[in-house]
Amino acid sequence: MRVTWIQLEDLIGFELRQAQEEGKDIHEIEARWLAAGGAPAPSRGASQAPVSAALRALAGELLDELAALPRPLAAHEPHELDAILEAAPRGRPQLVTSGADAPRRVAGAWLGRAVGCVLGKPVEGIPREGIRELLEATGRWPLAGYFTAEGLPASVSERRPWNRASRPTSLAENIDGIPEDDDLNFTMLAVSLLERHGLDFDSADVAKIWLDFLPPGRIFTAERVACRNLLLGLLPPETGSYRNPFREWIGARLRVDVYGWAAGDPVAAARLAWLDARVSHEANGVYAAMFMAAAHAASLVESSATMAVDAGLSVIPAESRLAAGIRLARDMATVAEEWEPVVDGLHERYGNLHWVHAINNTALVAAAMCFFDGDFDAAICGVVQGGWDTDTNGAAVGSIFGATLGADGIESRWSEQLHGRFASSLPGFDGITLDEITDRTLALVSRAEQASA
Repeated sequence: MRVTWIQLEDLIGFELRQAQEEGKDIHEIEARWLAAGGAPAPSRGASQAPVSAALRALAGELLDELAALPRPLAAHEPHELDAILEAAPRGRPQLVTSGADAPRRVAGAWLGRAVGCVLGKPVEGIPREGIRELLEATGRWPLAGYFTAEGLPASVSERRPWNRASRPTSLAENIDGIPEDDDLNFTMLAVSLLERHGLDFDSADVAKIWLDFLPPGRIFTAERVACRNLLLGLLPPETGSYRNPFREWIGARLRVDVYGWAAGDPVAAARLAWLDARVSHEANGVYAAMFMAAAHAASLVESSATMAVDAGLSVIPAESRLAAGIRLARDMATVAEEWEPVVDGLHERYGNLHWVHAINNTALVAAAMCFFDGDFDAAICGVVQGGWDTDTNGAAVGSIFGATLGADGIESRWSEQLHGRFASSLPGFDGITLDEITDRTLALVSRAEQASA
């Protein structure tokens, strides 16, 4: 058995790519690794076979050398919260959650998150052109409902296999409830965190609840590395930086909906997201979480998803790579007449990044929020057929649009097969209903409002 996402000989390949994206000069270190017989990053989470002890030891040494190199972008991409907010644009919106409207919006956000996640699950990891091929082969392009294998030619199925873990639970013909997914587990875990600590938690509290609740086999990339680091005795924020080449990937972004809903104010939501994200991420991986938390805060009071994008941009460094990507996405989406050219532009600009990187995926989400403003169906379908991390992006967009439109703004054809019931390996959450998790979330919103009053 090869445990994925933690083998040193695999991490070094990912780190070489990550360090280069950060502007570091990696050439001498990369040459030493390749000359010693090392391989580039594997296409999946682990290479097929272990390497010699000497080569593994060299991988560890080179990981530490890469970490010690100066960060050329550090001035524009700080780590500390005060510096991040200082580098953000001026004129941040100040929003306060409306208690009267919160029930339908929070219910809509939870339902939308579940729908968008399930929609994207079967094609997670399939390239954009493969998604289109699957849809065209079944006469369902452009996407307008859950994926199906019915009528799919065997030749296409062999060439474009569905996501192996999701096929049994997330195709139209077999959906029966809301299947387990890390995009939903982490959202539920945030409910438990705030029930324990309210809005006064710190990063160590996040780390502790991970150790209490999370099965290691259900978390991936940066989160798995962070858990390994916790078991080595490290504490945040070192858990997010030590030998962690996935620190700017998407994982922290999917954990923050509840912080936005409970905090209400975009800056307060961003602060909570920062505390959570630094357990496993740095820089743009953290900024993506802050952006999304602020957008979720806005979604409980705004009717426009575009305004939620603006709220998100208001809390991240204006000169960061993520902010540049989101501005590009927003600018293209607001003038485009058709969706596919917008996605073409983002893939042209960011196609070099890993398919679960924070920058490309968050730019795609922002584009969908602007282009499809007010249209739940088109937004979740558009962002999923755009590729990259399809379930995570579908969940994010579904959450935002579900909140801005309310639960009654989501057609029943999306919810009927979900039966309002979640599957989860988190203790105490398997079988929880949509109504139950909504009520627990609303209690947190009310608790936060009372505390601020």
